[in-house]
Amino acid sequence: MRLVFMGTPDFSVPALRALHAAGHEIVAVYCQPPRPAGRGKKLQASPVQQAAEELGLLVRHPLSLRKNEPEWADFAALQADAAIVAAYGLILPQAMLDAPRLGCLNIHASLLPRWRGASPIQSAILAGDTQSGVTIMQMEAGLDTGPMLLREAVPITATTTATSLHDALSALGADMALRVLADMPTPTPQPEEGVTYAPRLTREDGRIDWAKTATEIDRQIRALTPWPGTFTTLPDGTVLKIGAATPLPDTQHTPQPGTVLDDALTIACGSGAVRLSRLQKPGRGMMDADAFLRGQPLAAGTLLRAKQQNPA
Repeated sequence: MRLVFMGTPDFSVPALRALHAAGHEIVAVYCQPPRPAGRGKKLQASPVQQAAEELGLLVRHPLSLRKNEPEWADFAALQADAAIVAAYGLILPQAMLDAPRLGCLNIHASLLPRWRGASPIQSAILAGDTQSGVTIMQMEAGLDTGPMLLREAVPITATTTATSLHDALSALGADMALRVLADMPTPTPQPEEGVTYAPRLTREDGRIDWAKTATEIDRQIRALTPWPGTFTTLPDGTVLKIGAATPLPDTQHTPQPGTVLDDALTIACGSGAVRLSRLQKPGRGMMDADAFLRGQPLAAGTLLRAKQQNPA
């Protein structure tokens, strides 16, 4: 088929590569413009742009599509059979949704109608869902409201992280996109019941409230690592990022939540405890707990704070 591909982050790259490898004619790739990155703040192309250029594909990265009628006309002039959209990052106006012969098809990382919106992977883990998945849907003006073409689930286990779920859904979405294009299914309206929304995440979402249960804090760490990252603060105000922990929900203790219980970095929670296994101090890399403790022991009885300024 004659396709336009629209995506920006790592999640989108497997789908782009799979469509290209399958022999589809990708007439243009749309992605977000290069952004400043790293210490030098040099402009860096998105993962999709890098992959598209490697494949020799035409890349477009308009700053905005809203009221951008010249871009709408250029998009329509591509005369695509379909546009495949995967975490593009811009809202498509109706003129663009209507331009391809088969419309615009979105690879969405949830089992719609659950977790419409910006953070479906993280939200599913945070909520304690036992499964996630990918839905290929026909796009319409509403936020992830379009009819479904294909929907497949993957399990969420007690050790699933945002990274592992991201990678599984990214690969699944690429495979499903190929199957949908090979045999266009009849669209099915989304159920009216079960709609939930996944909000856009901020760094503040990573602040650990030790009054929560060990199970809730474990899910927060697994859901929000590597971004926005979870954090707490030491008694001197130093921000401590937490990369991994083991929940100990049956631990009985009397100290207040946030108290270090032993020399193995077991931290009291509102119910149960967690044992920290990966930590990071400002200006340092993420390290295992034993390496961290060699540089800065935390004595039993130390109280980690819940409130402090956001980490840089």
